[in-house]
Amino acid sequence: MSEETHSKSRSLYAEAIKVLPGGVSRNMICRKPHPDYATAGTGCHVTDIDGTVRIDFANNTASLIHGHAHPAIVSAVTEQLQRGTAFSMATESELRFAQHLCSRNQSFEKIRFMNSGTEAVMAMIKAARAITGRPKIAKSEGAYHGTYDYAEVSQKSKPENWGLADSPASVPLARGTPQRALEDVVIVPFNNVDQTIDLLNQHKDELACVMIDPLPHRAGLVPATPEFMEAIRAWTTENGALFALDEVISFRMGYGGACDWYPNVQPDLTSLGKIIGGGFPVGALAGKDEFMACLDPTKDRLPFPFSGTFSANPITMTGGLVAMERFDRAAVEQLNLLGNYARKEIEAAIHSTGTEACVTGAGSMFRVYLKSKTPTEYRSAWQDADEVQKINFLVDHLYHHGFMMIGTCSAALSTVLGKDEVDQLVESLAAGFQKLKSQT
Repeated sequence: MSEETHSKSRSLYAEAIKVLPGGVSRNMICRKPHPDYATAGTGCHVTDIDGTVRIDFANNTASLIHGHAHPAIVSAVTEQLQRGTAFSMATESELRFAQHLCSRNQSFEKIRFMNSGTEAVMAMIKAARAITGRPKIAKSEGAYHGTYDYAEVSQKSKPENWGLADSPASVPLARGTPQRALEDVVIVPFNNVDQTIDLLNQHKDELACVMIDPLPHRAGLVPATPEFMEAIRAWTTENGALFALDEVISFRMGYGGACDWYPNVQPDLTSLGKIIGGGFPVGALAGKDEFMACLDPTKDRLPFPFSGTFSANPITMTGGLVAMERFDRAAVEQLNLLGNYARKEIEAAIHSTGTEACVTGAGSMFRVYLKSKTPTEYRSAWQDADEVQKINFLVDHLYHHGFMMIGTCSAALSTVLGKDEVDQLVESLAAGFQKLKSQT
């Protein structure tokens, strides 16, 4: 009998499909013939239930900035666990964490905590509507902003339904999305200033906010240009809409987030998540006091009532504060340098193997494409079935050789990774390129 026949992960999955749709609660962990089950993580390594150890370059989809089971986080959270996990009262940990995050970015005058990045984006959109009294939002084509109806429009549009380049269609992700939700989302082409401004002008009296991810993963994992960001900031100011920045993923790029890259741009509202939780579920909405006031329950008239049972729970607040205090300016700079090193070495591997490929990304993230021309926005980043199959092969090759990647062949580095781990990944990646070439 094969080793796979005796796999503990396979046995668990056989049980899981009886009680979970598809056997999972997160689509991104699906693998064929079944997902593997983690039993422990330490530093940059994850061990599955069958004893296989892998180097983790995915870090729970960019949420673990210090890898697994960081001793300082474990110690602080263990102490808090003994005192309690959630109360119908405020906690000092919420205050201290709020103070710390607000100190990192001058546009963060107030902050409200919640439990996920999706929830943070949802709150940002609803706050913008409450502030402006307008129904519509604008977002970049292909950008992922979570699973809220409005946020997910045109997240995975295709050539057959995405419309004209200068007027992208609003395409539903989930079947049954209300038509009105689609009509209330204006889709703009990422990094195209002229076309974006033209589209915004067509809806200028209806737009509550323009929502931008400055490093959209699904739109190529390329940074927004300063010209694009500055044009949107100017347009929103002139037309009474809010400039809403989604930094759920990109906050890792600078001490104050990717916003640090754009000194001439200050957002009105910013959504946060992932790394600020210290490994626990988290979301947050931050912004200028005048805009965050719409959430203030002490006001006689409350434009946007918002609460949550586990929002600002002391476990997340404690773990998050420890994690972010340790992700100081020096740590941010060091991790971004490692990202630069990784992209440079991957480019060298692409060149040395003669592979038709490229690498995108910025800061501590990168993504490998099997394209000769580097994507600049969603349409040039879009992959047909053949490209997807080859990327899946490459991701599986890396996985079976001891490396965990995000499913798009992307990586989000952690502070416990170093050049040795990157060199090992690049060596395996080069071998994967060679295998792909041999198949064609």
